[in-house]
Amino acid sequence: MPATKEQIATFLAAEFPQSQCIVEAVGKNCATVSHPVGVNELRPGGTVSGPVLMGVADVALYVALLGEIGIVPLAVTTSLTINFLRKPSADARILAECQLIKVGRSLAVGEVSLYSEGMADPVAHVVGTYSIPPTRVD
Repeated sequence: MPATKEQIATFLAAEFPQSQCIVEAVGKNCATVSHPVGVNELRPGGTVSGPVLMGVADVALYVALLGEIGIVPLAVTTSLTINFLRKPSADARILAECQLIKVGRSLAVGEVSLYSEGMADPVAHVVGTYSIPPTRVD
C-alpha cells in the first residue's frame, strides 16, 4: 500500500533524526526532497560536498520508493552512481527530483536530478537501485 508524504516524513523523522532532508512532494513513481546548505555541507572551494549530494539523492530514491510500496524499513540501497555536472551554489538549498524507472518485486531502479535552488541546470545526475525485502505483500 503506498505511503503518503506525511507518513513518509513522520517515518524519516523517527528513524533518521540526523537527516536534514525535507520531503517536498511524493507522487506516482516520483518524489522531491530538499536539503538546506550551510557551512557543514561545504567543502573547500565553496561548493557542496559530494557526500551531501549523494545522501540527498539516496533519500529521494527512498522516499519515492516508500511512496510506491509503503513504509518498508528494510528496503536498502544496493547501488548508487553519481555524475557531478557543475558546481552547486554554496548558499542555496539542494533540490532532488526522483523518478522511479522500474519497481519490481525485489528491486527498484530510479534516477535523481539534483539542483541548486534557483539554477535551471542540474548539478548532478544519479542512478540508484534499491533492494526490496521479500516480506512485502503486493
